[in-house]
Amino acid sequence: MIQFLWPWLAVLLPLPLLVYFVFPAKNKSEEAALLVPFLNDFNNYDQSNITQNKRPWLFVLGLVAWCLLILAGMRPQWLGEAVELPVSGRDLMMAVDLSGSMQVKDFNIQGQTVNRLEATKYVASEFIEQRVGDRLGLILFGRQAYLQTPLTFDRATVKTLLLESAIGLAGKETAIGDAIGLAVKRLIKSDNHNKNKSRVLILLTDGANTAGEIEPVKAAELAALNNLKIYTIGIGADEMIRRSFFGAQRINPSADLDEATLTTIAQKTGGRYFRARDIKQLKNIYTLLNELEPTIKESQYFRPISALYFWPLSFAFIIALLIAGIKLSSYNFRSLVNMSMRRS
Repeated sequence: MIQFLWPWLAVLLPLPLLVYFVFPAKNKSEEAALLVPFLNDFNNYDQSNITQNKRPWLFVLGLVAWCLLILAGMRPQWLGEAVELPVSGRDLMMAVDLSGSMQVKDFNIQGQTVNRLEATKYVASEFIEQRVGDRLGLILFGRQAYLQTPLTFDRATVKTLLLESAIGLAGKETAIGDAIGLAVKRLIKSDNHNKNKSRVLILLTDGANTAGEIEPVKAAELAALNNLKIYTIGIGADEMIRRSFFGAQRINPSADLDEATLTTIAQKTGGRYFRARDIKQLKNIYTLLNELEPTIKESQYFRPISALYFWPLSFAFIIALLIAGIKLSSYNFRSLVNMSMRRS
């Protein structure tokens, strides 16, 4: 549909007619007579003026140009179809472990053995794409915790920076408490201490807290006070065959995983602890997270607006140029006639 931003300008449409009838042009017969040396020259000049006045269509063109100018001034706009804007009001932060143990290759993707970080990227990137309406953030932690991406609706950037992360980028150790503390700080700062806002942290690690300034349980208590729900994921296989000079050995690559602490962190904040031993379980966990924290679509709509004023303005300009061209050509014609009469 079409709407006008300044419809009140329509009151100016009859202004040219009002001026034409209220202030009519002065009759030329009332003007002082011209003294010319030859009567025939006077008659020819008067006849050319009469020819000029017999152009009512120029007046009509002027009215059309005026109407188009007023129409452009009324700022016509085209309102498109309503587009629904999915907004959940949820802030969701992801904390991913980049410690040295994440390089253990105990996951399998489509027949290819990959390390734990590659498996995390494979599953978490799909999870990020599905979070339409959420503000997402990314924390990478090892010996220290770093904010890789602040909270944003730009899911593509979050996904790209996750895929570009590398093992050891934040150090070889694991600072789980610092990662939680950084998430609390950023989530609180982002919404001006609005404690009614839904805040979620998904923390993925394959080990225990071996570095950092804050104990994980203390950080979890701080998160609970600030309405931050934490879902913890312990990643890594329980059993792995390692071949050596002495033959095949069965080992537990997740022996260092501190499941007790991860469970406590989740319980204190109202979240849950999940165990991912293979790629299928990791996918199921992120599917379950989508169900536990669904994207909430509010009834908010947006109608795209396109400006249309330049169309009537362009046509008015073209008509004005046409009238000016006709007037100029007529003036030049009369000048040539007068010059020829004077020479004769």
